[in-house]
Amino acid sequence: MSQRVIQARNLSKQFLLRHNGGGLKQKFLGLFDSRHRERHERFNAVDDVSLTLNRGESLALIGHNGSGKSTLLQLLSGILLPTSGTVVSSGRVAPLIELGVGFHPELSGAENIYLNASLFGLSNRQTRSRFNDIVDFSGLDRFIHTPVKHYSSGMYMRLGFSVAVHVEPQVLLADEVLAVGDEDFRNKCHERIRALQSEGMALILVTHAMEEGRSFCQRYITLEHGRMVDQGSF
Repeated sequence: MSQRVIQARNLSKQFLLRHNGGGLKQKFLGLFDSRHRERHERFNAVDDVSLTLNRGESLALIGHNGSGKSTLLQLLSGILLPTSGTVVSSGRVAPLIELGVGFHPELSGAENIYLNASLFGLSNRQTRSRFNDIVDFSGLDRFIHTPVKHYSSGMYMRLGFSVAVHVEPQVLLADEVLAVGDEDFRNKCHERIRALQSEGMALILVTHAMEEGRSFCQRYITLEHGRMVDQGSF
């Protein structure tokens, strides 16, 4: 029997955009010319989207840049709060949205493993039991005691991904991170995700590539200007 892990109902996110919000010169010009006055515009990044994800299911979010895919993923992960609508999730949700977010630049890679794992709810004892596997998967054993402020973006990605896939997530939310890194590491990431899927992990994958979505996901949702315009099965 399917177990629901994420349910979003009528989810919307609105941002307030500011135009002509310059300095004193801009404000002074605005006294004489309305074109220079500050004005606000409401922008619907996500507009009335509903979806359900069950245990072991996989869903691709497809759309052009600016279609609302990444914003929707941040709403589902709890990074952003919706303007309206609700999101209910169960189990451990691991967002691979901006890898390395939650890392402290002054701390070493090893210390950040414990810090990042704690954000997923793991105790120090649980993290200790996974530590060697996390380091081995990342391939950063030579640099694991180096402050991460000296890491490249690729090293950040390796460590962030490695932590996320070793915390036994019930749901993995991935924002195009599967295309990052060298080919060997990408292949290792793909194998790990497929192994987690075989164990019942649910996946939501943001991608521009329909083929990548088809290789990992059972169904898709297409977004356009924040609204769901199509959905179906691969």
